[in-house]
Amino acid sequence: DDMIERRVGEKKLGFGAGVKGKTNRKLGELLREVQNEDLLKYGLIPEFVGRLPVVATLEELEEDALVKILTEPRNALVKQYQRLFEFEKVKLTFTKGALEAVAREAVKRKAGARGLRAILESIMLDVMYDTPSRENVQEVVINEDTIGRHKPPLVVYEQKAETA
Repeated sequence: DDMIERRVGEKKLGFGAGVKGKTNRKLGELLREVQNEDLLKYGLIPEFVGRLPVVATLEELEEDALVKILTEPRNALVKQYQRLFEFEKVKLTFTKGALEAVAREAVKRKAGARGLRAILESIMLDVMYDTPSRENVQEVVINEDTIGRHKPPLVVYEQKAETA
């Protein structure tokens, strides 16, 4: 057994080792290890590689970061859509589950932050054109079912007082 499996620190070597394959590592992890020699092997000319003082890599964004991108910046996508609905005097609400579903979809598509707009546009297109033609709409609520199952959003109507 000692010959088959040796321990070096906490790592196993030999037949019992847990080997990470190419598919188990994220692209950001791999790119972090890129050296100038790798760029030369890939086909970049030495004159260009020599002018790169630092090779920086970016990690893929996680769901939490994508939700923050949707909501926190001054010109966040959610805020832009809410302003568009304000022109029609309609409140637009995104549930937390809906925002997480949009982020999950962007991660699944490997689209990152740029994919958020495409996902939201596909969901909001019908809602944006349908809402102005309806009367007495007070609020539109986009929930997780709207994003994941392409169900229509919840529409809250304003109740007018009846006159006698």
